[in-house]
Amino acid sequence: MRFSAHKFFYILSITVFSVGCSQQVSYQNDVKPIIDNNCISCHDGKGQGSEASGFVLLTYDDLMKGTRYGQVVTPGNSLSSTLYLMIDHQVDPKIQMPPHHENVADGKMGPLTGAQINTIKTWIDQGAKNN
Repeated sequence: MRFSAHKFFYILSITVFSVGCSQQVSYQNDVKPIIDNNCISCHDGKGQGSEASGFVLLTYDDLMKGTRYGQVVTPGNSLSSTLYLMIDHQVDPKIQMPPHHENVADGKMGPLTGAQINTIKTWIDQGAKNN
């Protein structure tokens, strides 16, 4: 059986993609540390983020509860999850998270790294489990 170079790279890329996607992302080990290091200072129940939106990030249940405006995580669908859209800069810069603009009293944070954003995206797409 002969494979052309095109077929070989197609099969290789599908295999690499499948293997890369099969790793389970853990809320406790992967997502929570990102939240604790980048979000909790404003979303601890007392900070500016909590005051403005009602969004508290102390626990998994807090995260899944969302804001006073509604749910921010749609398990299994990152593209329908406000949390993902906000951290991936797909919304108005004034509401991107973590905030990195001038109108933030609690301090200016930098954006999450691509790897951190991808971790949260993958976790949501995998069902946003409390694991």
